[in-house]
Amino acid sequence: MKPNIGISEKNLSGITTLLSSVLSNNMTLYIKTRKYHWNVTGENFMELHQLFEVQYKQLEKSIDEIAERISKLGGNTIGTMKEFSELSSLEEAPGNYPPAIDMIVDLLKDHETVIIQLRKYIAECTDGLEDAGTADFLIGLLKEHETISWTLRRYLN
Repeated sequence: MKPNIGISEKNLSGITTLLSSVLSNNMTLYIKTRKYHWNVTGENFMELHQLFEVQYKQLEKSIDEIAERISKLGGNTIGTMKEFSELSSLEEAPGNYPPAIDMIVDLLKDHETVIIQLRKYIAECTDGLEDAGTADFLIGLLKEHETISWTLRRYLN
């Protein structure tokens, strides 16, 4: 049964598409952060190993919340690597095991890409799709990505 919550079916479909993209980017970041957690080396090994673990656990929680938001709005949540990779605007780097500093730069770049996309989607939800609830939800995700970006950026100054 479709939800009757004051949002048109067309807008619900648009919101689900938008959230699927957000989900895909978060899944890509989760996998990349997990890979870097497993493969980080160097003098800051333990610190970065633990930092990446905190970050991928935070992403894992967000992924579940995004999927649940899609479901709350009556949509079906994608769940295969193929679907995630098709919708993600982030790139993976198979076979690439960079030094720790490059891992930080790469993750920071991806989080900043997500932040820019979230800002666009927040405006879209508010202005065009008439969904203040999803806009508020995305603002929460934006803040999380901003905090992770700030943390990563501190390693580069």
